[in-house]
Amino acid sequence: MGSSATYSIGREITDVPADVVAAGGPVVPDLTGRFTLRPVDPDGTDPDMLVEWFARPHLVETWEQEWGVQRWRADSAHRRAGDYSRPLIVALDGTEVAYIELYRPTRDEIARLYAADPHDMGLHIATADPALTGRGIMSAFMADLARAVFDTDSRCRRILLEPDAGNTRMRRALTKQGWVDLGEFDVRPDRRIALYALGRTPADLPAT
Repeated sequence: MGSSATYSIGREITDVPADVVAAGGPVVPDLTGRFTLRPVDPDGTDPDMLVEWFARPHLVETWEQEWGVQRWRADSAHRRAGDYSRPLIVALDGTEVAYIELYRPTRDEIARLYAADPHDMGLHIATADPALTGRGIMSAFMADLARAVFDTDSRCRRILLEPDAGNTRMRRALTKQGWVDLGEFDVRPDRRIALYALGRTPADLPAT
């Protein structure tokens, strides 16, 4: 695995309290149905695949990560080496279809937006094939993933997701799946997000 010693992620909080350190890195559940997960391999062909995926127009619009191979290698190596985030590839029936990041919100800029708990989990998702969106397929995956995260870590009470505020398709899908809209926030001058949470129970939803 490549070194991440000289790489940093702007939104990552590195100075965290002891309870956040004790919580450790994000949990990665073992999915055994139609959907499966595997770690991104920084030293294999995954960075090349991600370059191609993130150059597709729908991901250029929603992610703005038209990175080169070396940037993807450095980013995924950095995530895998620490306790902030885990970069993963999603496969559907054996075909790789999406990139996700499972992360600890207490180590991320969104920790400043709500009452974060050290065992909270966060999710970023980029679906490579736009034909899979708007059909309930990826929404079903996120529901399966959320259940698996809760099953894997009994201390995790909620999962956070923060699409771009203008991503109305994603926002409609989240509401349909029971995610709760916690409001819109300007996290950077050029970045306005909508913060959503899914609680293990309704009582586990966070305050903002």
